[in-house]
Amino acid sequence: MVYKLFILLFFSFFGKGIAQQQALVDFQRIDAYLTLSDTTNHVSGRVSATFEIKKAIDSVYLNAKNITVYELSSSPSEENSYTLSYDQEHLIFKGDFQPEKAYTVDFTYSAKPVKALYHVTTTLGDQVWSQGQGKYTSNWLPSIDDMNDKIEFDLKFTAPKGFELVANGLLTEKSVHGDMIIWDFDMTHPMSSYLVAVAMGDYAAKEEQSASGVPMKFYYYPQDSSKVNATYRHSKRMFDFLEEEIGVAYPWKTYAQVPVKDFLYAGMENTSVTIFSDAFVVDEIGFNDQNYVNVNAHELAHQWFGDLVTETSGTHHWLHEGFASYYALLAEREIFGDDYYYFKLYESAERLKALSDQGKGEALLNPKASSLTFYEKGAWALHMLRERVGDEPFKKGVKNYLEKHAFKNVTTSDFLSEVENTSGMPLQLFREDWLEQSAFQGYAAVNSLKKSAFMQRLFELIALREKGIDAKRTAIEKTFAFPVNTYLAQEAVNQLSEFEAEAVLELYEKALATNDLYVRQAVAKMMNTIPEVFRKKFETLLNDESYVTQEAAFFRLWEQFPANRVTYFETMQGKVGLPNHNLELLWHALHLASDYKNVEKPAVLAHLQSFTAPEYAYQIRTEAFSYLYQFNQFSDQNLLDLAQASTHHVWRFRKDARRLMGLLVEDEEYQNRYKSLYDGMAAEERAYVTKTLAEL
Repeated sequence: MVYKLFILLFFSFFGKGIAQQQALVDFQRIDAYLTLSDTTNHVSGRVSATFEIKKAIDSVYLNAKNITVYELSSSPSEENSYTLSYDQEHLIFKGDFQPEKAYTVDFTYSAKPVKALYHVTTTLGDQVWSQGQGKYTSNWLPSIDDMNDKIEFDLKFTAPKGFELVANGLLTEKSVHGDMIIWDFDMTHPMSSYLVAVAMGDYAAKEEQSASGVPMKFYYYPQDSSKVNATYRHSKRMFDFLEEEIGVAYPWKTYAQVPVKDFLYAGMENTSVTIFSDAFVVDEIGFNDQNYVNVNAHELAHQWFGDLVTETSGTHHWLHEGFASYYALLAEREIFGDDYYYFKLYESAERLKALSDQGKGEALLNPKASSLTFYEKGAWALHMLRERVGDEPFKKGVKNYLEKHAFKNVTTSDFLSEVENTSGMPLQLFREDWLEQSAFQGYAAVNSLKKSAFMQRLFELIALREKGIDAKRTAIEKTFAFPVNTYLAQEAVNQLSEFEAEAVLELYEKALATNDLYVRQAVAKMMNTIPEVFRKKFETLLNDESYVTQEAAFFRLWEQFPANRVTYFETMQGKVGLPNHNLELLWHALHLASDYKNVEKPAVLAHLQSFTAPEYAYQIRTEAFSYLYQFNQFSDQNLLDLAQASTHHVWRFRKDARRLMGLLVEDEEYQNRYKSLYDGMAAEERAYVTKTLAEL
């Protein structure tokens, strides 16, 4: 009978494609000793995996992809014998696994990941970093893809000297062995495998400690030491705020944040270590345009909502993203104030209402919903729930929910039942309206926003959009009076752009005179025609503490006052701007489009062309490719760089590159040039270019 049971379970796993094994096997711990390379995208390691058997079974698996070599690292005992095989998706351990017993399997492996572990070349050296969200960690570390099987991962790495290495947990030991360093990290609690992370590169770190004593490390590139304060501004304050607001202590021993080049997203909340895009590494001016505060708070909030408690399935994904978005907004409210909080909710409601009005609204409990739904509708749902039940019942319900289900998996009902218990209110109607309805509850949202006196004033101003200038001149003028509300004044400037500049020039002057950075930015962006009498005042925007403002002002002035272009070029020369080099690239493009220092044009073009190289961030390369397309000035190296971009791991960049290549090869000249460049391409790049040309 036992033998027949083994056969039945064997076929349920392997005869129909491997099914979920969680009902039969509980993986509890994975100890991995891994070796990373700075020159190839290979990883090798020795793994010890411990699990308990719930029901008798003859096969247990770990998800594993891209395995090139594998073998048992020791001979199993007679009492605990098993064999190891591989089917391209799983490492399969066959043996006589008995219920209510713990087993440990030990093996070595090598893998060449095609995703989830990335080797990236930068202008200053190499990086290796992981991104496992979804079911991707098994591409480089054999593990369990099912997020419902939470495992304690204790990781040790051997890596070349000269690199810093960051991974989950507390660094307990770091030892030098010749040209290599061994890094030993300890986790004391289980987590889902998609949250396993490592980042290796050339970093320094700033250390701080939370009010509750949690050690924090903020990593940065050594050459960016002057950007640390701007990049990580408010980090400790937000950490302390979230611990107090959530009411549950930060659940891990330590917290680290590390920027990387060409990250797939804005950031990722790996347990105890957030990896984020180095596009957010900014100086003091860049902070005003593109700061890390929201992403920082969002990924930190995930340490509770997603990492401590984890959804059972995509149906409940809003328990991750909606909560992280909402608590990030609360943290920003603590820093930037109530008006900021309500304005962000208003912007979010506008996007959600537009989608809903198009018949494209989505239920929060739809596992295939968009990010807009999971993030922003989820945050709105929590905002409305808190209003409905009150602050204290809401906070107590969240606290109970986290404590009851800590290090476990959860559903929406798990959360709602706790809030029902603390509030004494039935929440079925809330569930129907905010979680199950595809339509956005716009009327309820507006009524909630109107509880803010600021939002009432904003709605009154928005109601004037279709009015003539005489009907709203006084109202607009009032928005520029001290004390200025930046959101009201920006709305006023946007409305001014509908009129001839001469007719409202005195209002533009008042807008600039507010000296509010974002009101002045609105003028730079929205003032379509600049009268000569206003030129001097508009030129002051070139010196504002905003690279976005400077870029908009530079282009408008260059465009409308050709006689003054030399002055503008000299004023803006040498400025880099944001991490995407917005000012530097624009300066080069406008130089090529002007009758300015023609003798320097070959050097200017060559410099612009250099920015398509793979060692630059994809945001920089995107802009460079765009400008080169406008001038039709692609060198052979640019075409090779575009081929490389067409196989890039960042899908948005890859998509843009493929679209551009498609436009270029409509021209027979570019078809022939690409054919002549085959030998300079990697195999994957050559295959894509060949396919593209064959489809013409």
